[in-house]
Amino acid sequence: MILNFVIRIKKNANSNLLLMNKTAQIKKNHQFIKFRKLVIVSILIGFLSAFLGISLKKITEYYEEIFFHEVSVHPLFYIIFPVFGLSVIYFLRQYLFKKKENKGIKEVFESTSSRSKNLPSYKIPSHFINGLLTVIFGGSTGIEVSTVVATATIGSVAHEKENVFRQYKTELICAGVAAGVTALFSSPIAGILFAFEVISRKVTRAFIISNVIAVSIAFGLLTILKEEPLFAVSITTWHLKAIPYFILLGILAGMNSVYLTKCVLFFKSQFGKINTHYYKIIIGSAVLSISLFIFPQLYGEGYHAIKGIFGSNQLPLTITLAMTFIGILILKPIVTSITLASGGDGGVFAPSLFIGAFLGLLLASILNSFFHVNVIPVNFMIIGMAAVLSASIHAPFTAIFLVCGLTNDYTLFLPILVVCLISKYTAKTIYPYTVYSYAPSLTK
Repeated sequence: MILNFVIRIKKNANSNLLLMNKTAQIKKNHQFIKFRKLVIVSILIGFLSAFLGISLKKITEYYEEIFFHEVSVHPLFYIIFPVFGLSVIYFLRQYLFKKKENKGIKEVFESTSSRSKNLPSYKIPSHFINGLLTVIFGGSTGIEVSTVVATATIGSVAHEKENVFRQYKTELICAGVAAGVTALFSSPIAGILFAFEVISRKVTRAFIISNVIAVSIAFGLLTILKEEPLFAVSITTWHLKAIPYFILLGILAGMNSVYLTKCVLFFKSQFGKINTHYYKIIIGSAVLSISLFIFPQLYGEGYHAIKGIFGSNQLPLTITLAMTFIGILILKPIVTSITLASGGDGGVFAPSLFIGAFLGLLLASILNSFFHVNVIPVNFMIIGMAAVLSASIHAPFTAIFLVCGLTNDYTLFLPILVVCLISKYTAKTIYPYTVYSYAPSLTK
């Protein structure tokens, strides 16, 4: 009898062990299926986001060059293009996209912080078309934020397709964003860092897997297409004696980024009080037209102007040239803000790079002309671009790798790192918000 009891206990133990093994195997198989599906969807998101980013960049560059040439030959287009572009965007939002509002990158934050809020699929064509129209018709902003929201939407739509992806909402949105940023700036590290520093702010295993796969696909597509760096500049070296001046550049970049942020928030607030949208278009177009006529460098993304000053950075600083640079630095944040407030689509990426380049060149020219310190202007332009971007979005590491990716050169990595940290904390000390993080409720 005792023997039977012992045998029964052993059988039960064996059955329980077998059941536990089967359960463990089922869990293991389920985890493998989830992993495989996550890999497949990350590949798909990476390809679609990169394709969208590259397409938008190429189309924008092509038509912006054509239209900018037209306004150079026929200045009358300085009046026609802004009002036409903003009007078309308004009518598209009213009738094609059914009066649905575009809040820019804040929509991405709302989606990642809420289980119920998702990015609807119409935002892909909406931001693609409106971002394109804004820039090619002279709107003084860039396509970067349009790309970020559109590619984030690709990730959001993918997460809704299968129940297994419900827990990976933020990771898949970030994968789309990372691939889109990679496509625009040819820097996979900048793509992942932007997704982490600005969107997610936390790292999970799924984040690493999905984002690394997505940016790898995006960078692979860039390699196949043989994309060249946006700015072809020759950076040879930098000198330790320039460090105090780099620090000064970092402080000035932080101050300029706060000026840009406050301009955007102020003009959006003021234009928000205008009930008739066409009044916004008329006012915005008038300011934009006059500004572009005085300073054609403000047209569109402004990358054509940055390329121009890269090629002529050794010019002696005259009063006229200094006043031109100062005028551009004062007007650019205002014109960018009014472009966005009057209905344009975009953000502060391209304006930050633009301001940083001109600020860096102005400071280097002043130092060389009046203090005879013989700093290298190109270095100051590159570092200035990274510094203002770092301070504007409070993401120094994104700015470092993004600007190094734009030039495909890491010679200035160390001074860029130092200056980006200085500019960010200078900006945060003066004003703790960016255009992305600010909300009226935070200041009450």
